[in-house]
Amino acid sequence: MADVTTAYQVSGMSCGHCEKAVSQEVGGLTGVTEVTVDAGSGRVVVSSAGPLDDEAVRAAVDEAGYELVGRA
Repeated sequence: MADVTTAYQVSGMSCGHCEKAVSQEVGGLTGVTEVTVDAGSGRVVVSSAGPLDDEAVRAAVDEAGYELVGRA
């Protein structure tokens, strides 16, 4: 099965530390294979083995201290 790539919009990020925190939390979700975070645009691109539950992604972003606005 090919990876599924989903882009999200996250608010509140402003630096590399923000990117690392979000990347670590989202990257810990089951099935996630890659996370790319750009604090400047607020864009988080997640590759996973299958579709992710948006609420699980929201919870991970919240745990990192930021807000998931929605899919980008």
